[in-house]
Amino acid sequence: MCGIAGVIGPGGSARPLIEAIVHRGPNGVFVEEQPGRSLAHARLSIIDLEGGWQPLHAAGSTVIGNGEVYNYVELARDFELGGRLATGSDFEPLLHLYAQEGPAAFDRLRGMYAFCLIGNDGRTWLVRDPFGIKPLYLLEHEGSVAFASEPRAFLAAGLIKADLSEDRARELLAFNYTLGEETIFPGLRRLAPGEIVEVVDGRIVPRGRRMAAPARLSSGGDEAELLKRLDTVLEDSVRVHQRSDVPYGLFLSGGIDSATVATLMARQNERPVTAFTCGFDAPGARDERAQAERVARALDLDWRETRFGEEDFWRILPQVAWAMDDPTADYATLPTYKLAEAAKGTLTVVLTGEGGDELFGGYGRYRRALRPAWLGGRSAEPRGAEPAVLARWRAAAKAPDGLSRLQQAQWADIATWLPNDLLTKLDRCLMAHGLEGRTPFLDPEVAAFAFPLPDRFKVRGRYGKWLLRKWLERSCPAAEPWARKQGFTVPVDAWIAPRAAEIGERIAEVAAVRRVREPQAVRAAFAREGGERWPLLFFAVWSLIHLEGAAPQDALATVVGTI
Repeated sequence: MCGIAGVIGPGGSARPLIEAIVHRGPNGVFVEEQPGRSLAHARLSIIDLEGGWQPLHAAGSTVIGNGEVYNYVELARDFELGGRLATGSDFEPLLHLYAQEGPAAFDRLRGMYAFCLIGNDGRTWLVRDPFGIKPLYLLEHEGSVAFASEPRAFLAAGLIKADLSEDRARELLAFNYTLGEETIFPGLRRLAPGEIVEVVDGRIVPRGRRMAAPARLSSGGDEAELLKRLDTVLEDSVRVHQRSDVPYGLFLSGGIDSATVATLMARQNERPVTAFTCGFDAPGARDERAQAERVARALDLDWRETRFGEEDFWRILPQVAWAMDDPTADYATLPTYKLAEAAKGTLTVVLTGEGGDELFGGYGRYRRALRPAWLGGRSAEPRGAEPAVLARWRAAAKAPDGLSRLQQAQWADIATWLPNDLLTKLDRCLMAHGLEGRTPFLDPEVAAFAFPLPDRFKVRGRYGKWLLRKWLERSCPAAEPWARKQGFTVPVDAWIAPRAAEIGERIAEVAAVRRVREPQAVRAAFAREGGERWPLLFFAVWSLIHLEGAAPQDALATVVGTI
């Protein structure tokens, strides 16, 4: 886990880019300048603490990467690379494979990564993992291509202006995230999940894409046999996701997914696994601490509880807005940031449950999409968006032909909400504290097993994640996989409500907000409960920080006043 930056082409230096994202690499920064290229790496040391510094050179090629290649051990073994490896870095086997296979080597990777590889054949590649767990942003600029792990790098280096894409801002307010490759900063694009591009004469040339999930439906199978296969696949994924030379643990909620990860980690570790849980101190808040504690006690975890109250809300809000330079107005960023804050100093690697719902069919909107209209069924599409905004979502979410209705809904989330909300949230909130987040469900082997499963092994009646619940019922009964869950809700509206009218008046005057919402509509939103209060508050604070250059605390004071 690191921050990377580079300029491929004449002139330009990666140094000002990397200096803006040194929080991603607290162990040190290295900049390598050569004719026609400048590469920079801010390192968070995880594997081969002494020898894994980058840029890494081997077999005539060079790589700088962010993330982890989990199957580096198997690649070294299967291709008999042992005698040729100069380091224990998880990225070095890739360089030797590229020397043998060229870009076909990228298809062999199992992990979360965004990297730049300059091959022994003189070709330059930018590659991102299929789920988009790790970010990478690109800019064509004056005959060169610049890239970096966060948009703030381009702003700090003066390569783009702090301007606003109004279309992307409307998407943010409608969905809590933005769509596709275009970012909220005009001219700056994301490398799409799984995308492989080549840099040729200062231009970005698409060369292919690895999809996160196989576009097919399995013919079925025996439940007992599927449960055995599920156990094998999940155990293997958690095993490789624990490869680390630094302390690791997990974030534990009261849900199915994190309980599954915790169960497998407890099975594979002799010492108690450290687990952090966040609960909310607010009247009426949904709180899963009691359920998390039951799981922790059953698995003999080293369980650490952290609390989130109104004081945390106002303190952390501007810090989250700063961290989310590619904005995600998901209130789950708040407890994620607090958990990372609590885990810092104890852990360096954190396993989480992201991806379980998308691959195994967990969301209530999936179940509603399968019901007939007369039983309350409705599309899994987001509701309430303007027609033009919804049309863009439909284009981004379109699934291949031949998938079931449930798979189409899953595919839409894997293409939109997962990379641009959940995984962006995880990356920024943890990297702000020098932590690496790992997601064992978002693994090619797990996806190859789970996504093609027939619908009946995902959704039955009022239950999603059917097969995963059956597995957990056997493996960790304390998780109570069939119990009615409280769900996960951050009581942001309760904390905004006492000063909603004043906040609405202040936000209505923020320049970026006025570009996408009429002032009267903003005031009306704050006059009623729920709705757009939180997204508008987040966007206003975000815009003051990233578009107007305000310090985080000053941005909060502008829209809230004195706390």
